[in-house]
Amino acid sequence: MEAARKRDHTIEVIDPLKCNLIIEKKHPSIFYKGKMMEGADAVIPRIGASVTFFGTAVVRQFEMMGVFTTTESQALVRSRDKLRSLQVLSRARLGMPKTVFTNYSKNVGEVIDHVGGAPLIIKLLEGTQGLGVVLAETKNAAESVIEAFNGLQARVIIQEFIKEAGGADIRVLVVDGHVVGAMKRQPP
Repeated sequence: MEAARKRDHTIEVIDPLKCNLIIEKKHPSIFYKGKMMEGADAVIPRIGASVTFFGTAVVRQFEMMGVFTTTESQALVRSRDKLRSLQVLSRARLGMPKTVFTNYSKNVGEVIDHVGGAPLIIKLLEGTQGLGVVLAETKNAAESVIEAFNGLQARVIIQEFIKEAGGADIRVLVVDGHVVGAMKRQPP
């Protein structure tokens, strides 16, 4: 906001959860706090993981209204899908931990062997910000956790444990196939 104001732009922060989307044939629109939103030139989405579904619907509505958005709604949806993101990274031949996704396999031992055995990481597909992430230090612990998630029909991915990471990961921004920025994320 500060940078935009320094350049004499008018900027407003809106809560996507307080938007009402009017979907009609010729004039899609958004009502916010009882007023129609008009005249926006651009949108910079900051959609929290817990509101992905509705937040991306709001961004999509702005797109339908012809408003430029720095992050397209489809990009938001893709970025929140861990499995798809891993497949995209793999296709781009970027380094990452060996990962297994299975449809509630009964042969849990084989799944564990596919990532090189314990210790290993088990992640809920729907988890965010470290929630739903389990470090299984032994094969027995891994089997118990995976079987419990399978019993709950909770979708998980199983990943090889990378010891030297020290709990950190690297987030990379790629635009048109080129790395344009990166950051190391270290939990407290």
